[in-house]
Amino acid sequence: MLEVTILAVLQGVAEFLPISSSGHLVIGQHLLGIDAPGMRLDLFLHVGTLASIFVFYWATLWRIVRRFEWLYALKVAVSALPAVLVYFCFKDFIDGMFENARMVGALLMFTGAVLIGTRYLPRGSKDVSLLRALLMGLGQALALLPGVSRSGMTLASARGGRVDAEKAAEFSFLMSAPLILGGAVLELAKSAEGPAEGEIGWGLTIYGAVLAAVVGYFSLKLLVKALKGKWFWLFGPYCLAAGLMTLLLV
Repeated sequence: MLEVTILAVLQGVAEFLPISSSGHLVIGQHLLGIDAPGMRLDLFLHVGTLASIFVFYWATLWRIVRRFEWLYALKVAVSALPAVLVYFCFKDFIDGMFENARMVGALLMFTGAVLIGTRYLPRGSKDVSLLRALLMGLGQALALLPGVSRSGMTLASARGGRVDAEKAAEFSFLMSAPLILGGAVLELAKSAEGPAEGEIGWGLTIYGAVLAAVVGYFSLKLLVKALKGKWFWLFGPYCLAAGLMTLLLV
């Protein structure tokens, strides 16, 4: 149960805060001796964080559905294209990166440098256009590499495009929903082939998903507050330190 708790909290915190959940999972496995989660647990942890997005932005989602805002939906679809194309073209390379903790440490330092750089970019007040959605999508594609933060890259891209901070945060997390859902479906299809050896029980799986959802919800609140309060860049020094520590210890 302790291992599930650690993984669920890690997923809920790092999925949304710009510190790379995938990178922290790889580092945790190497430094703390935590085994990789079973396919079922990994699937439900992601479903839990997806649920926190739906709860946090339920009003926006309901507005999109009720008013049939096809243009907003189109922007979300456009933003997902780069990550989908990059993943299917470079799947083996990306998967191999999860075995290289030192490279993850270096990429985490790259994330830190980008986050610190956002401090010097002017704040904007623009909406998310199709072009800016594509730009954020390119940042999301780069974050397929463990150690590169998805929220960090998408929000840094939005800052570069002079997008309003609150609108950028909303779009950044809504644009992640199709990818999280798609990844969950792929893992579900794999799990249909048969249970993996050492898979944990359903009770702990549901517990992990609920915990990841709760922690993820409050992580979202913290990040939105950070963006409004202009201290988003402070996650950068943490990523630099965590990356450097990984390079020294692994």
